[in-house]
Amino acid sequence: MPSPRASTEKTAAIISRPNRPAVAQILPGLLAWLTEHGYKVVIDQQTALYTNGPEVVPRAQMAARPLDLVVVLGGDGTLLSAARVTATVDVPLLGVNLGSLGFLTEVPLQSLYPMLEAIAQKRATVEHRSLMQVELLRGDEVLGNYQVFNDAVVNKTALARLNTYDLFIDKAFVSSYRADGMIVATPTGSTAYSLSAGGPVLMPSVSGFVITPVAPHSLTHRPLVVPDSVEIEILLRSEEEVAYLSLDGQPGVDLCDGDRVRCRRSEHQVNLFRTGTDFFHVLRTKMKWGDRQA
Repeated sequence: MPSPRASTEKTAAIISRPNRPAVAQILPGLLAWLTEHGYKVVIDQQTALYTNGPEVVPRAQMAARPLDLVVVLGGDGTLLSAARVTATVDVPLLGVNLGSLGFLTEVPLQSLYPMLEAIAQKRATVEHRSLMQVELLRGDEVLGNYQVFNDAVVNKTALARLNTYDLFIDKAFVSSYRADGMIVATPTGSTAYSLSAGGPVLMPSVSGFVITPVAPHSLTHRPLVVPDSVEIEILLRSEEEVAYLSLDGQPGVDLCDGDRVRCRRSEHQVNLFRTGTDFFHVLRTKMKWGDRQA
């Protein structure tokens, strides 16, 4: 029969951005706080460069642990990585930004302990963000199945000609796009590559996806917003076999003519602790939008 301590023990993971010496100064206090509040702590290999003692668990294996909290020290890229590896366990993430304000890691270092205290007192705000499930198919074979937080991008290589992409929504043909590439983005990912390619900004609470062509040959092809209840499929038609699939900006997977990329809403989601800063404040800060005139 488990002891009362074992039955109530909580586990927290710390995931850090590589090559950030500031992590070394943050860890002693953070580890002490987590231990004092009843957490067993595991850390990723990047964090282990700056401390000894906690159990080291590779990021890819984090989801196998019964996590109650993940503290992410870094920026939006680090949080994206943490979200992907913990997606299947729906653990809440606390993103602590070690640089400028991020779209996702909005908690500044000076707010770390007030946020932890709010979490301990169960009064911290949690925001739920949708994930996208992406499948790569070649014929009837599923070559890959991925959980994606920002976007899936089918793109040509730098030296290739334009590819043709056939777009289907719930198996209904939409159009053929002659373009450099195609982006399918979540609301969170609407402020990433899709935005730079001319796509719209979606509020994180919108239940939809954005499909954005990259440098389309036809000026009539525009970004398309669809509900996230649909299934999106992109069929690659490329005789040169010089396209690739990139997920959340990670190194691409090579594609062949006839490959299909299928996107739908995941059954999982990302849960983010938030400070209460509204989305439009983040947009004004990150995108240099003008403030209200006096």
